[in-house]
Amino acid sequence: MSLEKTPLHALHLELGAKMVPFAGYDMPVQYPLGVLKEHLHCREQAGLFDVSHMGQILLHGPQAAAALESLVPVDIIDLPVGMQRYALFTDENGGILDDLMVANLGNDRLFLVVNAACKEQDLTHLRKHIGDRCEIESLFESRALLALQGPRAVDVLARLAPDVTKMTFMNFARVAVAGIDCYVSRSGYTGEDGFEISVPAVAAEQLARALLAEPEVQPIGLGARDSLRLEAGLCLYGHDMSSATTPIDASLLWAISKVRRADGARAGGFPGAERIFAQQRDGVPSKRVGLLPQDRMPVREGAEIVDADGSPIGQVTSGGFGPSLGAPLAMGYVASSHAALDSEVWAVVRGKRVPMKVSKTPFVPQRYYRG
Repeated sequence: MSLEKTPLHALHLELGAKMVPFAGYDMPVQYPLGVLKEHLHCREQAGLFDVSHMGQILLHGPQAAAALESLVPVDIIDLPVGMQRYALFTDENGGILDDLMVANLGNDRLFLVVNAACKEQDLTHLRKHIGDRCEIESLFESRALLALQGPRAVDVLARLAPDVTKMTFMNFARVAVAGIDCYVSRSGYTGEDGFEISVPAVAAEQLARALLAEPEVQPIGLGARDSLRLEAGLCLYGHDMSSATTPIDASLLWAISKVRRADGARAGGFPGAERIFAQQRDGVPSKRVGLLPQDRMPVREGAEIVDADGSPIGQVTSGGFGPSLGAPLAMGYVASSHAALDSEVWAVVRGKRVPMKVSKTPFVPQRYYRG
């Protein structure tokens, strides 16, 4: 099966990227700098990521906000123009079908960014359930998506688009960047300050080259993207959450807007609400937690988690080495009886028990710019 290519594919090859299959695309996992240095560069300066494999969708019409709100446990109706919000598609059992970002463009238009592996099914889901209430436009082919992340990202982008200095975390605006008409959000997937830039596919390489020409910017691959988001305690769909987990299992209660909760003014009205509210009230058998291995051995996805007696109590869903933390780290699901902070659990790695402690997340401080 042939892999899809993003509009920056030729540029990745020119930059010496090592390419790997990811979500049906041929994507850069690292550049000659290497994953460790790429990770640290993003924490210290600015990194440029190609995330054009993600799906971009436009909803428009006077009913668009109310229609989308019927599919997510999030306040969309009162989302201010020029703001973006994190959302979840849930199914009838409360399972998570995907996580996404939703921005209000004004003029009855909503802009969605969904995960690459889920984008076709998300589009089908939207058309099936709300296609009669608003217009649903796929931008999969017409737009690319770049992420500029790190403490110097604002300095870099301000040279090409001075107005971005006025934006704060989760602001969303139409901005001319180096003369190219873009949608820009002050957000990202690294825990750092930064921006995601939706750009017409035909202009993606021009914009990427303009950003890479700035002295603070290095290209960053999927390897460092994964270690950065893990240190920031951010879930990866299909790993740390799925249709088999609800927002309560996944410790994502914060992502259910207060107005949509059981005691809220617009309680429920989204798929699986009753089960989710029951779990919030009664608890769940297991939940997602942060985990810090207590020796130097990284613990990877899929490792079994056991208690002091060796009885299975869960599984690691993401794990590796945290270059900024200077230590291994992981996330996974453990029995609720072992989910309290500092609980001692063990991962089984190649037959050896590795001691771990349940930890708060994020593992490194988030540095979003809130003004």
